[in-house]
Amino acid sequence: MRRLLLLLLSILTVAAMSATAQEVKSEPRVPDEEDILRQTMATSSPYYYTNLMLKYKNGTEPLTDLEYYYLYYGYAYQDSYRPFATNHALDEMFAIVGTMNPTSPTVGQLEAIIEQGVAAMELDPFNPKVLNLMAFAYGALGDSQREQLYFNHLNGILRAIESSGTGLKEESPWHILMFSHAYDVVASKGYAYHESRIMSRSVEYIPLMKKTHDKIKGFYFDYSRIYKNKPEDYVFKRDRTWQFNNLKPREYK
Repeated sequence: MRRLLLLLLSILTVAAMSATAQEVKSEPRVPDEEDILRQTMATSSPYYYTNLMLKYKNGTEPLTDLEYYYLYYGYAYQDSYRPFATNHALDEMFAIVGTMNPTSPTVGQLEAIIEQGVAAMELDPFNPKVLNLMAFAYGALGDSQREQLYFNHLNGILRAIESSGTGLKEESPWHILMFSHAYDVVASKGYAYHESRIMSRSVEYIPLMKKTHDKIKGFYFDYSRIYKNKPEDYVFKRDRTWQFNNLKPREYK
């Protein structure tokens, strides 16, 4: 498992480096739920969700940053958005990667990654690791067109998330739709990190193992859309507790 995590971190970091280098800082576009609903539900809107998803999947035209923004955050209002569903295809994809030599993967392994990646995206269409591995697999197979498509999708989604806040304080977090997306954003910057800590009922903090050269110690993420979709009988698979000074933590509800 550790080998798999290191491999995924390495591939994701390399894949996103060029986008980070080209990043242009601007004022955060904090997701406005009314605006997102209005823009993605109206058939007359340029960001009508059905059309955006078709454009995303077909890959015949490039998407703008605003299209990636409405595509990502609009997904929270689709019936297919189920952040707590078990994604068996994603598990299979990671299992294949865990046995693969990244410098000399076999054709069979690459084709299996693509097959499982397509299936995994049915539940998590914007998973950065999946998009990254799809780009990696197509590139290794010599399909530069699809490699570029998934590379563009990866960087478009990362930019959409990072446009939602500064990530540097609890009042300006980056908004995500899946727990793993937060870790992927941090990994794409080349940072090693610790497990997230709950700061409030909507924000968590991911501390870095080592502060950056500009003294950043970690990043804040808004998980509220995930919590809103938590099934009543769901039990978190990892510890999620409140910690108040030296008081005993209590289970997060």
